[in-house]
Amino acid sequence: RPLPRPPAPYARRGTAFHRWLESRWGQQRLLDLDDLPGASDEGAAADGQLEALQEAFEASDWADREPSDIEVPFETLIGDRLIRGRMDAVFRAEGGGYEVVDWKTGRPPSGEEARVAGVQLAAYRLAWARLAGVEVERVSAAFHYVAANVTVRPADLLDEEGLTELLGRIPSA
Repeated sequence: RPLPRPPAPYARRGTAFHRWLESRWGQQRLLDLDDLPGASDEGAAADGQLEALQEAFEASDWADREPSDIEVPFETLIGDRLIRGRMDAVFRAEGGGYEVVDWKTGRPPSGEEARVAGVQLAAYRLAWARLAGVEVERVSAAFHYVAANVTVRPADLLDEEGLTELLGRIPSA
């Protein structure tokens, strides 16, 4: 049986940043860094970039906004596949809609990697629409790359039919 590996520095950084955002918005921590495998190992603390990420976030347009919900767990069927995840934050949008935001602590991807990343947002968008009981067209989704202070809102997110077709091409386990 394989043994769990301690989180990589990038994962630790992301977890520390998400924990900071939860406390910033007055939410309970879902996961403490000390609870992660390998946390007692030397070097288990965030890689020294957390303060820079916090400063970058506070300089972003998102700093002055209040989310409707954060760390939203979901479980939804897309076609015949059960998809589970956790949305980082959901904000009210103008006109009564919503915007699901996924915080990223790494660099913004480009090209094909950026297009593929949009599948995650498409699933989040569909899941939030179902949770909120609204039409999927009233939900937008974005990645915010914190260090770069760049928000990416793909215009061509897959709808339910597109996600179902894409997932149907992946063999079942």
